[in-house]
Amino acid sequence: MTQHDENIASRRRFLKLAAGSAAVAAAAGVMPGLARARDLPHVSPSDATAKALHYVEDASKSDSPKHKAGDDCANCMFYQGKAGQAYGPCQLFPGKAVNAKGWCISHQPKK
Repeated sequence: MTQHDENIASRRRFLKLAAGSAAVAAAAGVMPGLARARDLPHVSPSDATAKALHYVEDASKSDSPKHKAGDDCANCMFYQGKAGQAYGPCQLFPGKAVNAKGWCISHQPKK
């Protein structure tokens, strides 16, 4: 094997190692984010913001005249949870999770 061939082989090993390390680092960066979303505290209906927005854990129990049948957090543009999740993050309640079946007065249908 010539010096040139050894340099090419060395570069290939480096690039494979770098690509593998980048993939692991990217996955490690995503995984804590997923864990955090799952571990967020649930919004309490007694929370000041929840009270101001008339948040309820069960949309069907809302007595607000602004509530429309079928509206819930899962189909709101502010809800950031994944489909099928019981709870998920909401832009209106930073650092907290709302019930996918909940509702608040700021509900805006997803487009």
